[in-house]
Amino acid sequence: MGSSSSPKSLLQIFIQSPDLDLPAKSLSLALTLTPSSLTLDHLKLLYLPQTLKTLIPSLYFPLNGRPLPSSASPKSLPSFSTLLLRLRLPGGGGDGGATGAESRDCYLHMYSAKKPDKVDPNETRLSKWTTCSLSSEPLAHPIVIDKLGNLFNKESLVQALIHKKKLPKEFGHIRGLKDMIEVKIPNFECPVTGLEFNGKYGFFAIRKCGHVLSAKAFKEVKSEACLVCHGGFEESDKIVINGSEEEVRVLRKRMEEERGRVNDKKKEKKVGNSLSGTKHSSDEKAGNLENGRKEGVGKRFRAADMAPANATKEVYASIFTSSRKAEVKETFSCRSLPLGRN
Repeated sequence: MGSSSSPKSLLQIFIQSPDLDLPAKSLSLALTLTPSSLTLDHLKLLYLPQTLKTLIPSLYFPLNGRPLPSSASPKSLPSFSTLLLRLRLPGGGGDGGATGAESRDCYLHMYSAKKPDKVDPNETRLSKWTTCSLSSEPLAHPIVIDKLGNLFNKESLVQALIHKKKLPKEFGHIRGLKDMIEVKIPNFECPVTGLEFNGKYGFFAIRKCGHVLSAKAFKEVKSEACLVCHGGFEESDKIVINGSEEEVRVLRKRMEEERGRVNDKKKEKKVGNSLSGTKHSSDEKAGNLENGRKEGVGKRFRAADMAPANATKEVYASIFTSSRKAEVKETFSCRSLPLGRN
């Protein structure tokens, strides 16, 4: 464009570096339009303070999204242009850190593996004490518990049993109304201590009356009667609500023992009825047989007794039975099969 004797041209540009948080700086450069003109690396040296000179290899000037070579000359830039000096990200790939070592399977596995959602233990505990264990609906009276201390809305549980819906495995021990105990939880708090029914405190239900009291109430007031209705109860009548694994194990063992005793009583009753019924039946059969003999009804039918007049009884009887089995002979071509041997 010009020789070495041509006059110098003045180029004024602005440089910004948002990655280094440096203020914009205006550079006025006198450039001779020769092959020995200043390069972009020279612009970096003029712009950066002395303390950041070591970053020059990591800095570049982009143009239309692509980095310009450091050896390029700024002479093609129009005056009053603004250049952005960007910091190259580490990683070697120029695409945000990719090095080429990663395979496609790594990315597929990274995005396909779903991390489990974090569950707030407080929410889980509160839900167990305020919602039905079967329908997950908010607890509403009438409320029942099973013999293991699980809470249910009575309507939801009864509807499931009526329509013969298959209950979850953990509730397979519930077979009917006898396996439910209706409980009373006024205002969802202990009527004695006022503790809230929210899982932070232990609660027991009294099987006979259904009143629910906190463990603190039973501890502070030693009594063999309900503190609400004053009805008597035994220690085995107390059912812990939403108990620990060990407490549930004790309740399950107690439930199985009760069922075993009930089944034993049923068997004893069934055996007693069977024995009395057998004796009655044998006596009745003996009486019928005796009456039949007296009346001639029990006499066995014989064909010879019914032979018509002028007929030989043996010949007539042979029509219906084989009276001479000893004379039956078998041949090679067939076998004689009298009526009596069929």
